[in-house]
Amino acid sequence: MALTVVQQKVRGFICINAHPAGCARSVERQIESVEAARPAGVSGPKNALVIGSSTGYGLASRIALAWGFGANTLGVFFEKEPSGKRTATAGFYQTAALHARARRDGLFAAGINGDAFSDEIKRQAVETIRERMGPIDTVIYSLASPRRVNPRTGETLQSALKPIGQAYTGKTINLATGEVTEATVQPADDDEIRQTIGVMGGEDWRWWIELLLEEGLLAEGARTLAYSYIGPEVTWPIYRDGTIGAAKKDLAATADQLHALLADKVGGGAWVSVNKAVVTQASSAIPVVPLYVSLLFKVMKRKGLHEGCIEQMQRLCFDHLADGKTPTVDAERLIRLDDLEMRDDVQQEASALWPDVTTENLSELSDYEGFRRDFNQLFGFDVEGVDYEAPVETEVTL
Repeated sequence: MALTVVQQKVRGFICINAHPAGCARSVERQIESVEAARPAGVSGPKNALVIGSSTGYGLASRIALAWGFGANTLGVFFEKEPSGKRTATAGFYQTAALHARARRDGLFAAGINGDAFSDEIKRQAVETIRERMGPIDTVIYSLASPRRVNPRTGETLQSALKPIGQAYTGKTINLATGEVTEATVQPADDDEIRQTIGVMGGEDWRWWIELLLEEGLLAEGARTLAYSYIGPEVTWPIYRDGTIGAAKKDLAATADQLHALLADKVGGGAWVSVNKAVVTQASSAIPVVPLYVSLLFKVMKRKGLHEGCIEQMQRLCFDHLADGKTPTVDAERLIRLDDLEMRDDVQQEASALWPDVTTENLSELSDYEGFRRDFNQLFGFDVEGVDYEAPVETEVTL
């Protein structure tokens, strides 16, 4: 037992602790959302593997598949357990809450806590699927890691959030102070580009699918999806045209390769889903993005178009992955869940705010308050209905 009052601790754009009750309540709210949105009589995937399943879009994917379709789910994640006075990471508490609720609701939910890039964790997943689940019909690849050890070379690869070709200077928010400032980011060199592609590109996704095929653990018609982002022109120098964009191009090319492979082997397919901008730990670290997201939220909420991770994954599951549905794609074979964000009227209004926003008018022109609230909720804080003055049990197990 480790009952304690957990107070949020933030350093810059990083929260260094998590609130177990807040994390659990966040999971419950997402489950409630899926249950309320589920169409009558809908059916879909039965056995799903979610790689990168403990936070953000990965967690929401797992919830949507389990409570939307009743799917058996295996989640792979890399989270720290509680230790003494230190809380677990948010993803650990969220996964524990998901597993507890799944048991209560009679759903199969298993988890593997370890480095999904490693051969060891891939083999553990194979054995779990073989012994406890049976062939997988849906594989979601939602890893978001700053580094990767390539198990075949032993090289440690480090991703870089940098432009390519020339330095970039643009507005952003200093999350430590709430000030609108300018940030200058120097361009990446060739090795930084290579390493970012190695971490965030499609190689590891391909290795997962190839292993499952080799082991005969993909069902007939199996489908796999990875997640990406494109965004508006204001973010392109640091995102689409930067090192991250180079990695995402590699991810899209991998999807095309896997699509052909799965079509040939099991009559299935592979896609990249381009999702809406939301607040994540990763996005908070990218210059320009926090300011753009704050402006975007202001516009989308005013128009009644705003979606979080769970609403996006509900649309993905019910509109694209349900039985009888084939993913709807654009000319580049991308699923565009960012369609509401990229509507002309939304982008025009958000773009019009960009030149005028300053520290002094940030709260008026943007939804920075909503951005901060979403950021806090990533770690179980600022969640409605949670008593943060009450001691909570931090020694939670999976």
